[in-house]
Amino acid sequence: MTASSTRRTTAIRSRTAAVGAIAVAGALLLAGCGDQTGNDGGGNSSESANSAPLFSKLPKAIQDAGVIKVGTNAEYAPMESVENGKIVGVDPDIADALGKQLGVKLTFTSGSFDGLITAVNSGRYDIAMSSITDNKQRQEGLDDSGKKLGEGVDFVDYFVAGTAIYVKKGNPEGVNGIEDLCGKTAAVQRGTTYEQALKDQSKKCTDAGKKAIDIESFENDTEAQTRVKSGGAVAGINDYPVALDLARKADNGNAFEVVGEQYDAGPFGIVLSKKNTELRDVLKEAVDAIIADGSYKKVLEKWGAESGAIDKSAINGGK
Repeated sequence: MTASSTRRTTAIRSRTAAVGAIAVAGALLLAGCGDQTGNDGGGNSSESANSAPLFSKLPKAIQDAGVIKVGTNAEYAPMESVENGKIVGVDPDIADALGKQLGVKLTFTSGSFDGLITAVNSGRYDIAMSSITDNKQRQEGLDDSGKKLGEGVDFVDYFVAGTAIYVKKGNPEGVNGIEDLCGKTAAVQRGTTYEQALKDQSKKCTDAGKKAIDIESFENDTEAQTRVKSGGAVAGINDYPVALDLARKADNGNAFEVVGEQYDAGPFGIVLSKKNTELRDVLKEAVDAIIADGSYKKVLEKWGAESGAIDKSAINGGK
C-alpha cells in the first residue's frame, strides 16, 4: 500500500496502495465489484465483548453487531493473501489483536483494491486494511493536480513501508534502481502509489532526453508478477516487504530478486469514512494498546515484518 509510495527493509510485503486520485477515481468505477473471498466469523457475545478494554468506546452500531466489516485486496503476501480459502497475513493478525482490545470480531472480505475507498465511504465496509498508503491525496480525495474528485478518508496509521523494485532472478537487464527503467517495460498493479511512482519517473526520463518507461498496469499484482517472470517486463514495482516475500518464496526463491533498497517509505493506515470519527479514535487507541502489550510485535515477528514497526499510531500522519 507513503505519501506518494510505499508497498520496506526486512522481510515483509507491504503494499502501498494507490495514489489518492487513482484510488478515488478508480473506486468510483469499481465500487460495484463483487467480493472475492471472505472469512467466516461472527460477533462476540455481548458478555465477552463488554469485558474488553475498549468496547464501551465503540459506536453503538458496532457494539450491537459485534463485528467490524473490513475490506481488503488479499493478494499481497505477507500483508494479506488467501491460504486454504482463508485470508491470512500481517493485517488479519493485527486485526485479531485489535479485536481483543475492542471486544468485537474484525471480519475480512477481499475485493478490488481500486474499490476499497469508495466501498468504505458507501458503508459497504466499516474500514479497509490492505497495505494502503496514508497520503494527503487520499485524505482529501484529490487527484495529482489537486482537483477534488470525491470524498476523502481518514487513516489510523499502524505500519510503515517503502517501495521496491523486483526483477527476474539474475537481473538480466542490469536494473539497479527506478532510474534504470527509462525506455524499458515495467509492470505494476493499477491504482497503487507505485503506478504513480513509475509515471513520475517516466517524466523524469523524458525531461532528461531519454525514452519514457513503458508502464503496464494490471488489475492485480499477480498479473504484474507473471509479466516480469515471463520476461515481458524487465521489472515490477511493489511494497518492499511484499517484494522481499515474493523473492523468497516464488519458485522456491528462483524466480525473482529485489534490487536496491526501499525508498519513499511512508505509513500504511486503516481507512475510515471521515464521518466515522468515533470508530477512528478508538481504533487509534487499540493500535497503541497492542503496541504497548507486545501483541503487535509478535505479529510482525511471525511474518518477518519487523522493519515496518511503529512506536505509536497517528491519525492522518501521511504527507
